[in-house]
Amino acid sequence: MFSFIAPITRYLIIANILVYGLQMVTGDWSIIYFALWPWHTSNLPNVPPFEVWQLVTYGFMHDTDNLAHIFFNMFALFMFGSDIERSMGAKKYLSYYFTCVIGAAVAQLAVMALTKSPPMPTIGASGAVFGILLAFGIAFPERRIMLLFPPIPMPARVFVTLYGVLELMLGVFGSQQGVAHFAHLGGMAAGYLLILYWRHGRRR
Repeated sequence: MFSFIAPITRYLIIANILVYGLQMVTGDWSIIYFALWPWHTSNLPNVPPFEVWQLVTYGFMHDTDNLAHIFFNMFALFMFGSDIERSMGAKKYLSYYFTCVIGAAVAQLAVMALTKSPPMPTIGASGAVFGILLAFGIAFPERRIMLLFPPIPMPARVFVTLYGVLELMLGVFGSQQGVAHFAHLGGMAAGYLLILYWRHGRRR
């Protein structure tokens, strides 16, 4: 069943769904220990501290009060992940995915520290998903993607560029409160740097 999904992508989707189920059972406990908490607020009373494992664990957690959060992340992973896994190979794809997860976390921590944000946790696979969208736009630039709203087809490279610019604008102007726009951009940036390294860095 679901054998048409590349294996690593399939396991990542299953892992996210399993963690989502565990979150529903454990409630706030999982958020306290495994969500990404700002490092600059670690010394405040009654605020969960930043821990190094949170750089990865947050990327498998989602808002249990908002089913759309995990649905759209897993849908994007389902739509684009298998093609990228097959083009990169399983090992490279897995390292790329976790690089985007960690890159998104670092970007989010940096922005929260610079803006002195209140101690709010960050969760979600969106940083990795945005990294995969970037890789898809680079690997298949002319592949047509149909938007849901509005239903307009466009080349993958145009879609990824517009999405990145939109995220930057939303992050800078503070639109859509509660959405970690700079984490999304961090995931894309980390993925892009890794692709550049694979293409050019090793030759040098």
